[in-house]
Formats: sequence, structure tokens, C-alpha cells
Amino acid sequence: MLKGKKIVLGITGSIAAYKACLLIRLLIKQGAEVQVVITPAGKEFITPITLSALTHKPVISEFFNQRDGSWHSHVDLGLWADAMLIAPCTASTLGKMAHGIADNMLITTYLSMKVPVLVAPAMDLDMYAHASTQDNLRLLQERGVTIVEPGSGFLASTLEGKGRMQEPEQIVEHLEEFFARREGRLLGKKILITAGPTYEKLDPVRFIGNYSSGKMGIAIAHYCVSQGAEVELVLGPCSEKLPASTLLHTTRVESAADMYRAATQIYPSCNAGIMCAAVADFTPDTCAEEKIKREGDQLVLRLNPTQDIAAALGKMKSAEQKLCGFALETHNAMEHAQEKLQRKNLDMIVMNSLQDPGAGFQVDTNKVTIITPSSQESLPLQSKKDVAKAIISKFLL
Repeated sequence: MLKGKKIVLGITGSIAAYKACLLIRLLIKQGAEVQVVITPAGKEFITPITLSALTHKPVISEFFNQRDGSWHSHVDLGLWADAMLIAPCTASTLGKMAHGIADNMLITTYLSMKVPVLVAPAMDLDMYAHASTQDNLRLLQERGVTIVEPGSGFLASTLEGKGRMQEPEQIVEHLEEFFARREGRLLGKKILITAGPTYEKLDPVRFIGNYSSGKMGIAIAHYCVSQGAEVELVLGPCSEKLPASTLLHTTRVESAADMYRAATQIYPSCNAGIMCAAVADFTPDTCAEEKIKREGDQLVLRLNPTQDIAAALGKMKSAEQKLCGFALETHNAMEHAQEKLQRKNLDMIVMNSLQDPGAGFQVDTNKVTIITPSSQESLPLQSKKDVAKAIISKFLL
């Protein structure tokens, strides 16, 4: 969502100014064009020459160029930009923004902006919690400024504190979401996605499960959010990082039965469903209340089939809804995938095979074939992020 976007990045006098380097690199990697405007205090923490080397643009700090006396037009910057991001933003700058104290180039640029403004506060915990700072934040929000809330950190009561600036990766995600809400190709769509494994308990400490990491489903959720969709993610046990987005609503589940209940409740309110989870096909007939002890030579387990979530949603599906399934096969992959497509009333199925190196569980790449009732397309091995984009482009765009 940031390709071709023109971003004015404001940097103020905070120790977190060093993070601006990573922030610039991430923005440029996403295809954005970045113009830095820095306060005099900001230059005490990071040098303009470093920032200029990263952006390939002269850094703006003063109203007039000290070499030739030419004027830096804050009005032109306001017209040039697609968004303004101030990160880090000190308590002093927040106060000046809230009360229109235009005593430096950054504040005059902010006051001239015709485009949305995002702010990532960075300060001591006590300063952030002070009533004056909170009043200034409320004033700015009332005027349409988006506040990227500070991180809490594991030392929330001591050095790091809640006032610590949000990490650059999360700031970029906020900026992506900001544009997605206005320009995304999935605006107004609500999508159910299931992801991760399920755990079928044998006793309080053991379970039957699989190797799914949830990476593929989370990559799909991330791309849908980046295109402005509201995503209902039903997620089995996994430790993968989730997108920081208010468009993403996550329901954590453990068992196949939990996932079935959540998915069947959520799907009727959605435009589409993508069944990416690796759901157990069988679950123990009983779960022991205490840890099963080693006794005798054998342990016999009685397993019952779980409810087929994709098939259940296929029966529920209305004419206005769409449904995509996944098939991970070890043999006769194409034959099994096409049979599932028809039997479960799916609009599309994504087939991958454990026979393909680099595809399947617990890796960042995948190699899939996208199958519809009238076509099939085999994709090369690529990142799961790129696979997610290809799936959504074929399924919903």
C-alpha cells in the first residue's frame, strides 16, 4: 500500500531518533518516497547527513538554506505529501502541535499539511502519563491526527515505560493500514480465515497435533488487512507474530471442535472464508482427567472423526459468499484436491504437497497449485507472503 506514496517524516529531539534510520529503510523498501524534516533538537541525536544518505534527499531543518539563503516552503511540502509521520514525537512537539506554536520548520510543515498526519509519541513514562500530555493527545485526535500508541515493553514500570516509541515495523504497519482503509481493493469486505494447527487432548499434558506453524494463514490475513478488509482470524495454537491492525480480530482456539464452533458462528456475517488451518481429522474418544501413566506394553487409543469445517461452511454458503479451502497431500495430490473442491462446495482450493522441498509446514516458503472448477495454476516456490498475494488476487480481486 505504500508504493509510490510520498511521506514527510518528522523527527524530533528524542533518544528514539536513532530508530528513524530503520523506519526510513522500511518505508523505502515498501516503495515510498521519504522527505525528512527534523527539529534543531533532533539533530543532536542523529545527523542530517545520515538521514540524507538513506532518503537520497536533502534533510530540511531550517526555514532558510544556510548556503544560499533559499527558502524551504512548508506549504509546498504540505501539497507534495500523501501523509506526514512524526516519529519520534516528543512531549514538547505534541504541545506545540496541539496549540499551534509554529517556532520551527517541523511545526509549520504540520500546520500546512493538507493530508493525514500520524504521530508516534516517545518520552518518559511519567511525561506520557501527565495530564498535560494526555490533554494534548486528545486535542490532536479530535483534529484528526492518528496516534500510534507507544509500546509497553517488559520494563513497563521502569526504564522502557509505556512512553517508549512503537517499533518501526509496527509504525509502518499502522501507516499501511491507514492507506488500506482509504484505498485498499478489499474495502468493505469481511473475511473469515482459519489458520494454524489444532490440538486434540489425550490428557492434561499430551495431545494429538500436527506441524502447522500458522505462517500461511497469517500471511493471508496480513495481505487482506493491507488491502482494507476486515479479517476474522480463527487461530489454533501457534506463536507466530500477528499484524498490528484494528482491522484484524483474532479468536484463539485449541481443538477442532473449538475451531468448528467459531468458524460456523462467524462465517454467516462474512463475504468470504479461507480455510487455511491444518485441522485434525480425528480426536480422542475421551480425555483423561489425569496424566496417563506408563503401564503395560501398549496404549490403545480410540479416535473419533472431527467435524469437517470446510464442508460445513460449504453447506451454509449463500450465493453472495465465497469459500476457499486448502489441501495438503502426500500422494495423488491433484486428484484428491479436485475431489475436495467438488464435495465441499468450494469456489477454490489451494493444493500443496509435502513432496515439494520448501513447501508445507514450518517454513517461510510455499509451492502451491490454485484450483477452481474451471482452471488450475501452478505457482513456483516463493515466499508465503507472495503466495498469499497470489491467492487473494485469484480468489477475491
